[in-house]
Amino acid sequence: MSTLADLAGQALRRIRLQQARVELAAALQQSMLPTLPEHLPGLEVAARYRPSRDGLDIGGDWYDAFVMPGGAVALEIGDSQGHDVDAAAFMGQVRTSIRAIAPHEPEPATVLTRTNELLVTMNAARFASCTMLYIGPREGQVTGTSAGHVPLLCIREDGSSDIRELPGGPVLGVLSGTDYLEETFTLEEGTALIMVTDGVVEGPGLTLDAGLERAGTLAAQALHDGLNAEAIADRILDAAVAVDHLDDVAVLVIRRI
Repeated sequence: MSTLADLAGQALRRIRLQQARVELAAALQQSMLPTLPEHLPGLEVAARYRPSRDGLDIGGDWYDAFVMPGGAVALEIGDSQGHDVDAAAFMGQVRTSIRAIAPHEPEPATVLTRTNELLVTMNAARFASCTMLYIGPREGQVTGTSAGHVPLLCIREDGSSDIRELPGGPVLGVLSGTDYLEETFTLEEGTALIMVTDGVVEGPGLTLDAGLERAGTLAAQALHDGLNAEAIADRILDAAVAVDHLDDVAVLVIRRI
């Protein structure tokens, strides 16, 4: 009985330790992910995040949206290497760097260029992919750039969709002296842009092209059915986590209204 009591006590301590780790991971992850602005002029925005099922409930994917000093809306989504506390910490560094730099730069490509140089000088043992957009809500002008990230999906109210691969450069934090490129296009009223991390569109038995096609079809049907950005984000996330997912997933939906 004494031996059994000792074993039960050890098991209880391990359970309490694991619970503490889970609670700490959840608190850290929540602190890393921003609360989207309730009202963005001319735009409807929704975001979803789900950590990997492999390990702690914490990961390196992120999203962000904020209004720039001139009125444009900055949006970003990214994926830092790994699925652990270190990945979350590095993700926090990247997101904070972009937040600090963006209000002083009129072009998203310059923001990624400066962020990349900062990360390289920090000698971080991680890297991150990222897509960043500036959107002028009144005229619908979008300027976008990508640091080795998954392409955008452009979804129209008539049910059509296409994949838009933005110019840019390599992932952040690896190569010094990189100048990122950007592209400008118009987002028509009623049209939605879907930004995702690779966990949404890649997985066991699912190639990137097939995953993008699946997400585009789901989003196009939802938009054609008159659903809002929140419901579109839910549909994409539900499809991504319907089976065991080994990667973090993040979705950012932007619709011009």
